[in-house]
Amino acid sequence: MRSFYPIILLTISNIFMTFAWYGHLRFKSQSLWVVILASWFIAFFEYCFQVPANRIGHDFFSVTQLKVMQEVITLIIFVLFSIFYLKEDFHWNYAVGFVLILLAVFFVFNKWD
Repeated sequence: MRSFYPIILLTISNIFMTFAWYGHLRFKSQSLWVVILASWFIAFFEYCFQVPANRIGHDFFSVTQLKVMQEVITLIIFVLFSIFYLKEDFHWNYAVGFVLILLAVFFVFNKWD
């Protein structure tokens, strides 16, 4: 069960990260300095989950596996965020690109020795 903690923590971290990096796009009338400060504030909470996720996760996964896992979680959160929060369309070529990234998971998590 403990090996799921990093996945849960990385998911929460990525939700904060996505809002910190892209949430301000809905507030383009705000001054740049305001959205930078707001993003920094949100990013603090990202790190509060991301650092423990990697520390705990390194007991179960290699650093490379943690990074690939984080990228896949990021893509899933980002797709949902862009569709539901930013109201952007999802195109077939995005799906193809994401499938190619998922192939990285296959290669990184399989034992080839």
